[in-house]
Amino acid sequence: MTKRSFGVIGLAVMGENLALNVESRGFPIAVYNRTAAKTEEFMKTRAEGKDIKAAYSLEEFVQALEPPRQILIMVKAGKPVDAVIGQLKPLLDEGDMMIDGGNSLYEDTERRTQELESSGLRFIGMGVSGGEEGALNGPSLMPGGTDSAYKELEPILTRIAAQVDDGPCVTFIGPGGAGHYVKMVHNGIEYGDMQLIAEAYDLLKNGLGLSNEELHEVFKEWNQTEELNSFLIEISADIFTQKDPETGGHLVDYILDSAGQKGTGRWTVVSSLELGVSIPTMYAAVNARVVSSYKDERVAAEKELAGPDSQYDFGDRATFINKVRDALYCSKMCSYAQGMALLGKASDEFGYNLDLAEDARIWKGGCIIRAGFLDKIKQAFLDNPKLPNLLLAPEFKQTILDRQQAWRDVLIAANTIGISVPAFSASLDYFDAYRRARLPQNLTQAQRDYFGAHTYERTDKPRGEFFHTEWQHS
Repeated sequence: MTKRSFGVIGLAVMGENLALNVESRGFPIAVYNRTAAKTEEFMKTRAEGKDIKAAYSLEEFVQALEPPRQILIMVKAGKPVDAVIGQLKPLLDEGDMMIDGGNSLYEDTERRTQELESSGLRFIGMGVSGGEEGALNGPSLMPGGTDSAYKELEPILTRIAAQVDDGPCVTFIGPGGAGHYVKMVHNGIEYGDMQLIAEAYDLLKNGLGLSNEELHEVFKEWNQTEELNSFLIEISADIFTQKDPETGGHLVDYILDSAGQKGTGRWTVVSSLELGVSIPTMYAAVNARVVSSYKDERVAAEKELAGPDSQYDFGDRATFINKVRDALYCSKMCSYAQGMALLGKASDEFGYNLDLAEDARIWKGGCIIRAGFLDKIKQAFLDNPKLPNLLLAPEFKQTILDRQQAWRDVLIAANTIGISVPAFSASLDYFDAYRRARLPQNLTQAQRDYFGAHTYERTDKPRGEFFHTEWQHS
């Protein structure tokens, strides 16, 4: 049988769908899964009649591939990836390539790239976004590693990626773990986006009293606007119409309010702290998921801890709905601004040489955070590649300035009736802190010098000169 041009290891949903995507673009493939029964099931169902060869051992799998081999690894991040690499390595020849398409920690990808490239093998760490549908029909792909390895892989990646008006949603991100770093921050922005949407939903449902049918109409309308047109708004509108076959009610009302996470949001927060970049909207989103996991405690606490007795006059419902829309957009812009600032700092710190305009472009299709305004983000960085913060881009600056009163009104309403909006609040706090030339940390520095002689700089002296005071005790 003719040897295959591409191989996929791991036939969970994402692996299966990517395998079918590659084959549908004209590339004969081989597949392998550790559990033979899974491979057999795939071949009898979704792969039936397609140009896909099943292998039931790694040796058979490797022999089925045309050198130099290109092997996509789609297994759980962490030790399973190292295990597969360790098993493959002695079976491969110089110049063969492994591609890790899972949500691996960028530091692991840095290590694997160095180890494998130095031994004559090629390695790509590639972020893949788009969920099941994207993997099958065209995801956003974020490959990092060596430029020469990417060049070999480019003909396949540009075919299987989502296609938008300005090209396929894939680009060479940068060296080492750059691809997985960008995917990690993408997921951090995704956390922020999802939490902001959840808070808008909470305010409209439990504050203003909208029904699920009305929420569907609101979100459907929002998805038609230039500001909020996005995949996450679109699917939220759909969710409000889904009925539960058991009860006949709306399914969303029967879903437990305890959210999970797979680590990328937490990794983003850790990296931001290490690099000294403020991303409070993403902090809030990760923390909201943590608090949501305290379900039993929250049920008990509701019986003991009362909220405010005060009422809030929402006024005209349509007007308040529009204010929530504006608050959502302003908060969303802050979340993206934080993510892009983190990417910029990581690019400098790790030598990734990221093209932020291109990174925004490849998120326009296929991925979970795809949104209409990514074109504007791309243009902002094309106009000024050294833009320190998206909030300073002329269009975004004016948009937020025009909407900030509505944003503040929404937070007043939430605080008055006792609905927590941590991501809305964190976004507004970020905006208010970023726009102020002077913050109260002068007192913080005085305190640090008082108890620990940590020194401080002065406003009337050149930056970089440090002073210490022997503070008087009262």
